[in-house]
Amino acid sequence: MKFDFTPQGLLNMRHLRFKRLWLAIGLFLISGVTLASVVDVPGSVKQVMFHDKLIHAAVYACLMGWFSQIFRHDLTRLVIVLLLTAMGIGIEFLQGITPSRKFEFLDMVANTSGVLLAWALGYTWVGTLLSRFESLFLPASKEQAES
Repeated sequence: MKFDFTPQGLLNMRHLRFKRLWLAIGLFLISGVTLASVVDVPGSVKQVMFHDKLIHAAVYACLMGWFSQIFRHDLTRLVIVLLLTAMGIGIEFLQGITPSRKFEFLDMVANTSGVLLAWALGYTWVGTLLSRFESLFLPASKEQAES
């Protein structure tokens, strides 16, 4: 497998028809994760969160998985890996200064693990789910099919 780290086509999303929708959903997901990371968690929710580190890894894997389906360029994916890892680390430091939350090094490890797992899965069939969804459930219009 050959990786492309050239600057041509960094933001190419030609494989998707609803680019703005998918990007908007991705930004909404990032906003939701950020907000959920800094607000006070009710006691009833804390009791249910037995596997906190697995939740951290799964959430960051979902974020990376989402964006790795939108952006297929290798350099763009690498930048997203770095940005999401920095986000996970930064949020932990932010939690350290928030009175209702606490800093945990292992949360940073779990966040980064989720990002790396999804980055790797983005190069498998998992990385094509969004474009497959579009082709299966959102058929092309007659004009798009003719061109």
